[in-house]
Amino acid sequence: MSEIVLGLGASHSTLMNTHWDEVDHLPEAHRFRDGLGVARDALAAAAPDAVVVVGSNHFRGMFLDLMPAITVGVGEVLGAGEAGTPGGPLPVDPDLARTLVDGMVDDGFDPAFSLRLTVDHGITHSLQHLVPDLDVPVVPVVVNMFAPPLPPLRRIAALGATIGRVLRADGVDRRVALIASGGLSHRLPWPKWFETLSDDDRFLVEAWLNGRDSWAQYEVRRRQIIRAAQPDINADFDARFLAALEAGDLSEVLAMSDDELEAEAGNGAHEIRSWIAVQAALHGPDGPPRATTAAYAAVGPWLTGMGVSVMTPAHLPLPTTTLEAAR
Repeated sequence: MSEIVLGLGASHSTLMNTHWDEVDHLPEAHRFRDGLGVARDALAAAAPDAVVVVGSNHFRGMFLDLMPAITVGVGEVLGAGEAGTPGGPLPVDPDLARTLVDGMVDDGFDPAFSLRLTVDHGITHSLQHLVPDLDVPVVPVVVNMFAPPLPPLRRIAALGATIGRVLRADGVDRRVALIASGGLSHRLPWPKWFETLSDDDRFLVEAWLNGRDSWAQYEVRRRQIIRAAQPDINADFDARFLAALEAGDLSEVLAMSDDELEAEAGNGAHEIRSWIAVQAALHGPDGPPRATTAAYAAVGPWLTGMGVSVMTPAHLPLPTTTLEAAR
């Protein structure tokens, strides 16, 4: 059977790639980047044979002409390459991907699958900064986190539990790490696709609907809209979420409705679904994983509460790099 050796949670922001000079003077930006380094070292020490990445789609690989709740890349996986993130073919593990899809179906899920999946920074930002050599095959699990209706938080916890069960029962001698990409609290200037109130709203929904073959032509104005937004970060929510993760009990978060989550932590906070899934996948026979917060920083220019967590299965020792960072 495969052994789950590590889980990581990491926020993402492409502004880290394109506008680092604007935040280089901010200790909080360096704190987050250093936390990524701790997580990257922990992943390297775990030496996985494959990495499952749970993340979001920002309307560069999937669009409103067809928006599945859950999509697994089971063949070719291409990075969109926006804002300095990895572009083109990524190393993949089709056998592991198909095993996960079959297991999801067995447990009552209806995942979409793709033999040629384009993923954006919802997947690739974490690969870029946590698996920089991109020499480990990956399986992307893309969850709809921005085009309601969204899969409920409890449903995503169940999905994570299925991923963990399937890996532990697959009969393959393989070391697997999981990465949760996205979050924490942030509010994007994005409308719900059925509530367009301004010219910018209508432009964005047009881009999300018609961008499948031409998403790049919408990028300049998309970027301007995002860059003009004011930060709306709830550091208190982020602290409670990270504390719950460390305690191994996300029940209070899972009880929240989407409206409650969005009101408290912003529409971008829906990306905590990836963290919920990974935490549930690592919840094994010995109990929940031990989670250590490697970094947290509310980075205003990135509009986001930026967190990094290292999650270790209960039966394994904490990575040395994580222990050093915790001190």
